[in-house]
Amino acid sequence: MGFFEFSKNVYWVGVKDWSRRMFDALIPLPRGTSYNSYLIVGEKKLLVDTVNPGFEDELKKNVDAIVGLENLDYLVMNHAEPDHAGAIPYLMSLNGKLKILATLKGAKIAQTYYNVPYDRIIVVEDGDGLELGGKTLKFIEAPMLHWPETMFTYLREDNILFSCDFFGAHLAEGFFDDEVEDLPVFAQKYFGEIMMPFKVMGRAALEKLKNFEIKVIAPSHGPIYKNPNKILNLYRSWIEGFTREKVVIVYVSMWGSTENMAHIMSKTLMSEGVYVVEYNLSYADLGDLIKDLVDARAIVLAAPTVLNGAHPLMVYFLYLFNALRPPTKYCIILGSFGWAGGGVKRIKDAVSANVEVLDVLEVNGRANETEIAKIVEFGRRLAKKVKEI
Repeated sequence: MGFFEFSKNVYWVGVKDWSRRMFDALIPLPRGTSYNSYLIVGEKKLLVDTVNPGFEDELKKNVDAIVGLENLDYLVMNHAEPDHAGAIPYLMSLNGKLKILATLKGAKIAQTYYNVPYDRIIVVEDGDGLELGGKTLKFIEAPMLHWPETMFTYLREDNILFSCDFFGAHLAEGFFDDEVEDLPVFAQKYFGEIMMPFKVMGRAALEKLKNFEIKVIAPSHGPIYKNPNKILNLYRSWIEGFTREKVVIVYVSMWGSTENMAHIMSKTLMSEGVYVVEYNLSYADLGDLIKDLVDARAIVLAAPTVLNGAHPLMVYFLYLFNALRPPTKYCIILGSFGWAGGGVKRIKDAVSANVEVLDVLEVNGRANETEIAKIVEFGRRLAKKVKEI
């Protein structure tokens, strides 16, 4: 059975994609993902979001088993990205009466991406409602979470929030939050990868949601939250930028010099009682690294010079770091070179202005005893700063 009823006349009819291992050619999916689509049955029948391209037939089979696809009246497009809306053209081709509900910006994207005729789109605004006959919906605009047209849908009688990407997690396993022991880890990864750059908009959305009694949160990826306070409290913490006494050390090394410097820094910080995580960019899981940036107070960057610039892997990481806007307060930069330096300066120039660079050290070859002593001194100073917050 590819569907289940989790509230009276409210069904999950989505798809589990167990084999997918990469999202946006950027985000690792070590345990797959899900494309959650929801069917609400009143006198009128409505589908909330669809599925990723390639899974249209599976979605149709699930809907057909409950009401028949031809009996759908409405389709809510909370978000226009293809993993949520990709099946729209397929569904509309099979059901000539089906109407799309979307924000004004969503309506324009639906026309551009999916060739939806404007006369088959109903534009909804923040606070608008829809009566299905025994089921009542409210629409909540949530722009830039994480596209400009995004909205949430709230089912009043059942107190269910269909939150699209907000509160999501890339996981194929588990239908409900209490079935996945390490769900908070995957939720934190997802927040870091998708929502962290939009914390201002996230704060505004959480403020709106205070006006709704929420008993269930049904996101578009990952398990459904029967215990919504768990994820609500985590999101409040992450959106407000609350951090731990934690330092992320990110390094790349060609001949072991910067790796040695990173390890010395790591040992120093740990000896000062600071929680440390290390990532070697040569093989680090990007999702894990981004997850750890969500609540870290400081970062250490270590890389060798390559042709008078920073190592390309560090350049790539810094682009992501600045784009994701983690709550990092402090930074230390370490580097090494063989016949010409310059990499450390390039790293420092690339670090966001919102991050205070406390210390910089570039060594020729492998760090000597004097330089090692400096790294230890830097580490102790950083530990003190981290503990002061």
